[in-house]
Amino acid sequence: MPRINKTVVLALLIAASSVFLLFQLYYYRQYVSKHGTVSNSKAGQKGSDAQWQVVKKFLGLVSKYNLPVFLIDTAVLGLLPLDSTQQRDSQAEGPHCQTLCTHREFTTFALLAKLWKYDASLAQAAAERGLELLEVRGKDPRLVGLDDLSGTEIPLHFLFRRNGHAVHLVVFYERSGNYLWHGPLRLKPNMDRKFVPFRKLDFGRQAGAYDRPELVVASLDGLDVRIPRNISRFLSERAQARFLECRYRDARAFYQLYPDDTSPEAMDFRMKAKSLLHLAARTLTDLGVPFWLSSGTCLGWFRQCSVIPYSKDVDLGIWIRDYRPDIIQAFQKAGLPLKHKFGKVEDSLELSFQGLDVKVDIFFFYEEGDIVWNGGTQAKSGKKFKYVFPRFTLCWTELLELKVRVPCETLDYVEANYGPNWNIPVKTWDWKTSPSNVRENGVWPVREWDEVIQVY
Repeated sequence: MPRINKTVVLALLIAASSVFLLFQLYYYRQYVSKHGTVSNSKAGQKGSDAQWQVVKKFLGLVSKYNLPVFLIDTAVLGLLPLDSTQQRDSQAEGPHCQTLCTHREFTTFALLAKLWKYDASLAQAAAERGLELLEVRGKDPRLVGLDDLSGTEIPLHFLFRRNGHAVHLVVFYERSGNYLWHGPLRLKPNMDRKFVPFRKLDFGRQAGAYDRPELVVASLDGLDVRIPRNISRFLSERAQARFLECRYRDARAFYQLYPDDTSPEAMDFRMKAKSLLHLAARTLTDLGVPFWLSSGTCLGWFRQCSVIPYSKDVDLGIWIRDYRPDIIQAFQKAGLPLKHKFGKVEDSLELSFQGLDVKVDIFFFYEEGDIVWNGGTQAKSGKKFKYVFPRFTLCWTELLELKVRVPCETLDYVEANYGPNWNIPVKTWDWKTSPSNVRENGVWPVREWDEVIQVY
C-alpha cells in the first residue's frame, strides 16, 4: 500500500476548508443578507430617521418658546470628543444621524428653570408637531422647611414622544445660588406608565445635584445643540450626582420633643460654624479633595437639619486615598492654623484646624475588608482608638446653604457611631468611650510620639 505524503494530506484539508468557507460566504450573501441583515439595516435606518425627526421637532418646539435646553444624554455625550472645542458637524461624514441616533428609545436634554417661564400652551404646541407630552410634577424642596412641610408643586420632568421615540427633558433648578438640582421622576397613579421605559432613563431614579456647567453650541447631525463644554467632568458628576433631601418632617418632630436652642451663644455658634464649613469646603474643593459630613455634623444634618450648637466644632471625613500633603498648608493659607495632628498617613491620621472660636476636625477613613474606620489618639498616653463603620457610598445634600456630601446610607453611619438612641440628645460626650463603634487599637510607640502626636 503506497505511503501517503503528510504534506499532500494537509494541503487537501486546507483546500477543503477553503471551499467550505467560500460556500458559507456565498450562502450568507445570497440568503442571509437578503432575508436578514439587509432588512435589519433598513429597520435600523428607519429607526434612526424616526429618532432624528423626534429630536428635530423637539428642538424646533423649544426654539419657539426660547427654552434654554442643553444635551445631557450620556450615550450621545460619550460619543463626542471630551474637549468640546473639537466638535464638528458629523453630517459631513456620512448619514445624517450618526451621533444623536443611539438606537435607544429616548434622548435626554436638560432645561434651566431659572431662565424659563412656564407656558401652559406648550402642550398644545407639542401636539401640533405630533409630539405627545407627559409632564411630571413634584414638590419644590426649596420652599419646604421646618415651618412648612406642604411645599409647592413644580415641573420636574417632561417627556415628548412620537413613533416610539421620546425626548426626556429634565428640569434643573438653582439652589442656594451655587448648584443645580433636579428632582426624582415619580409617576402618579393616573399617569401612563407605558409612555417610555422609565427604568431605562438616565436621569430620574433619584434626585441629583450638579455644578453649573459652562455650555457651548455644537452642530450634531445637522442640528445646533448646546452641550457642556467639559464633557468628561459632566459625565463624572453624573455618576455621583445622587442627592438626599433633608428630613424636615423628622426634624420638626425632633424639635417638638427637644426645643431648639435659640440663645445668643447658640446663634453665634451656628453663624461661625457656617462660615467655617464654607471656608473648609472651598479649601478642599480647590485642592480637588472630596469630603463628607462626619460625626456630630452628620448627626446634626440627619437628625435636625442643622448643626448641633453644643458640639462646638465641625466634623469632616476624607478617604485616606484622597490625602494630599499640601492640605495643611492650604488650610493655614486660608487662615486656619493647625491645632493638632495625630497619627500618620499609614495609620489613624487626624487633623484639626482652629477657626474663630470653632475648630474643624478632619478624620481620614481607611478601608479594610467589609468595614471602614477612622482613628483617634489620646495625646497624654499615646493610646490609639478605632471607630468602625459599615461600608458606605456618598451622596450630595445641602447644609447651611452649601452643597456637601454625606454617606448615602446615613442611618447605618449614624447608628454605628451613636447607637440605636441617636435621636436622643447627649450633651456629655467622651470621644474615647461614648461612641458605639469605638475600639481600643493599641498604643503608639514612644519613639514615634514626636511624629504622631503634634499639638499646637
